[in-house]
Amino acid sequence: MNPIDLPAYMAHVGAAARAASTAMAAAPTAAKDAALRALAAGLRASVAALQAANARDLQAAEAAGLAEPLRDRLRLTPQGIETVAQGCEQIAAMADPVGEITELKRRPSGISVGRMRVPLGVFGMIYESRPNVTIEAASLAIKSGNAAILRGGSEALHSNLALWALVQAALLESGLPPSAVQLIETTDRAAVGRLITMPQYVDVIIPRGGKGLIERISAEARVPVIKHLDGNCHVYVDATVDLEQALHVTDNAKTQKYSPCNAAESLLVHAAQAQAFLPRIGALFAAKGVEMRCDPAAAACLAGLPGVVPATEQDWGCEYLAPIISIKVVHSLDEAIAHINTHGSHHTDAILTTDHPSAMRFLREVDSASVMVNASTRFADGFEYGLGAEIGISTDKFHARGPVGLEGLSSLKWVVLGQGEIRT
Repeated sequence: MNPIDLPAYMAHVGAAARAASTAMAAAPTAAKDAALRALAAGLRASVAALQAANARDLQAAEAAGLAEPLRDRLRLTPQGIETVAQGCEQIAAMADPVGEITELKRRPSGISVGRMRVPLGVFGMIYESRPNVTIEAASLAIKSGNAAILRGGSEALHSNLALWALVQAALLESGLPPSAVQLIETTDRAAVGRLITMPQYVDVIIPRGGKGLIERISAEARVPVIKHLDGNCHVYVDATVDLEQALHVTDNAKTQKYSPCNAAESLLVHAAQAQAFLPRIGALFAAKGVEMRCDPAAAACLAGLPGVVPATEQDWGCEYLAPIISIKVVHSLDEAIAHINTHGSHHTDAILTTDHPSAMRFLREVDSASVMVNASTRFADGFEYGLGAEIGISTDKFHARGPVGLEGLSSLKWVVLGQGEIRT
């Protein structure tokens, strides 16, 4: 089908996905797992070819002046390829959720009532920059018995096409329909508009990218959307804390990698620890070229260090995706929680503390998809959570929240088992 005839092309893709979803819902676990293992093997055997395709995208991105954080997300390294290959194998080793019946209870009438986990059907995935998402989405679609329509960013087209070819080969090798995972081959932006308004073919849309993309899709979609708008993640250093541990964790949360949505963007420090903690973490940040946007109390503790500038009100709600962090001194746990719930994006927030009641309050009261105690926000990831991979991180409050793995791509339907009972 010619992508130039966009309406016909998208209808063809949608119809093929709907037909494949029926086959995938009934696919045996062994076939799905075989496809995932074949995909992992194909990835490892194709590192050079994948990097060659990725190099074309990187060269074009640099020539187009794409910002460094976006170029970093676009880069497909041997380590990154190995990580997604391991993700495929991890998903293959996991229990198949499809068809599982839980909560089965016998009723006084004699019937037994329970819930069965079933695939959503067809999901559309719209994402920017990161080509590894192609494999993560494909592998999760395969194991969860769904069909997927993938639309990557134009800046990653060559990388995504090369990865998609491996997905199709793995599906064919395992006796599954290759149309179970389709990649939109046109860079025409109108394809996105078509994809998000095809409820007859698509059951849910999952956007993964910048805030502008997700806001547009949320406003225009005619099918449900699983979304997160941004990742303004906080680290809060409590009044009682292991300082050495706090330095190590805070440094990792911010500087291990600047571009992911789970990198820390805001640091809150209790006034009781400000003088002891801030000069030391400030020195670590300054040595790595991190700009520190501070309230007056934090700036006073960091006086003399390079990269210290006054924070504006806008900084408290900003996702930088860059070597920049906002820093504020707070005077209580209540103030920290209120600040996070007001300015955060409900993605991932961490408390560093040795006080158990404070930790438990933080876990209960911070309204975010992932809440952590004494751990780096960088762990907010499907692979790290043992999901094998993730389709994205949802900051919604219904169905799926946090990293979306196999269960997030399925739903529950009621099942009733009887032996001829009738209602009287």
